[in-house]
Amino acid sequence: MSAKKQLLELLSFASLAVAAVLALLTVPPAKAADPIKIGFGMALTGPLAANGKMSLVAMQIWEDDVNAKGGLLGRPVKLVYYDDQSNPSQVPTIYSKLLDIDRVDLIVSGYASTQIAAAMPIAIERKKLFVSLFGTGINETFKYPKYFSMIPNGPTPKPAFTRGFFKVAEQQKPKPETIALVYADAEFGQNACTGARENAKTSGFRIVYDKSYPPSTVDFSPIIRAIQAVNPDLLVICSYPLDTVGIVKAIHEVGFKPKMWGGAMVGLQATAFKTQLGPLLNGIVNYETWLPVASMNFPGAMELLKKYQERAPAAGTDPLGYYMPVWAYADLQVLGDAVAATQSLNDDALADYMHKATFKTVVGDVTFGPLGEWVEERTLAAQFRNIKGNSIDQFRDTSTEVIIYPPQFKSGEVIYPYENALTN
Repeated sequence: MSAKKQLLELLSFASLAVAAVLALLTVPPAKAADPIKIGFGMALTGPLAANGKMSLVAMQIWEDDVNAKGGLLGRPVKLVYYDDQSNPSQVPTIYSKLLDIDRVDLIVSGYASTQIAAAMPIAIERKKLFVSLFGTGINETFKYPKYFSMIPNGPTPKPAFTRGFFKVAEQQKPKPETIALVYADAEFGQNACTGARENAKTSGFRIVYDKSYPPSTVDFSPIIRAIQAVNPDLLVICSYPLDTVGIVKAIHEVGFKPKMWGGAMVGLQATAFKTQLGPLLNGIVNYETWLPVASMNFPGAMELLKKYQERAPAAGTDPLGYYMPVWAYADLQVLGDAVAATQSLNDDALADYMHKATFKTVVGDVTFGPLGEWVEERTLAAQFRNIKGNSIDQFRDTSTEVIIYPPQFKSGEVIYPYENALTN
């Protein structure tokens, strides 16, 4: 081989080597710039949509807040979600798609017990960390070690929804004696009413009516008349949003006036239902989870609420956002903090850390117990009062919804019996 030919070959090889190095330099490090994808289904249409849509807005605020600070693990965060149409049968397909096609790194739940329960088998099968949003007692059956619940129901979640109702009722003079229980024959209604039975026994109330109704029920007047016929002192209702509206209207139409009623009625936390029902709400004692009062002004909560209310008109969501936004934001807050602390997306590592840590969130300090529920219960009982019409403005003023339990968060005393709240 001539010297000239050898030189040409060497130059050609050198050119190829340089090209290869340059090509490597222009390719970004593997996955360094790829987003961390967090997947979930969410009720954006159907009967759960009022709470689902406001939850999504808060989650998007968290996404923006985290990305504005540089993301997690040096990577941006991206939410990947689909409308579950408030239908639990849609949920398994959604989570399979998220994991198999979208290849999300982490999963969280959408809103509501029914949707969470439907997703649990997928999470367990795939051995994924699963942070849920407002599920009641879901893990009592599964006992899945990588499940964590963002709801302030504490270690005994089923009784928590109505515990405040019973604690307030048992302090009245003379003490009420009898109670009626009515509940939706679905995941939340069944679980909350199981807890109400426990509370009734603990408080010493005699149950004189205990029946479910099909989720498809639209006329509640016959049910209320049947309850009125046994004349209980107290009435606890465990219902979903549209049921709640129908039951409240039916009680007023029938003219039933127990000494105290309410309990675990989902929907009365949403502004749309508050303005729809207006003065019909007066006197109802129902569960709450957070209200913008001084005792619940946790770090970042009011700033989040301001951001949410700025986005709500364009998103077509609850204009006040006193119910789900703080919880949906905190749901991702604990997940993001766990990722940052462990510097990992490994489901086992994250679960191990979350069982040991205390998280600083917009809903206060959160510590999880063995089944993923909060170590300490913090569910509230609140009473509606002094509502004169259907204007949204009166619901901006928290004097129309007063926290009556627990003592550390109280903003007023209960008006008892119920009939007194109608004339107050």
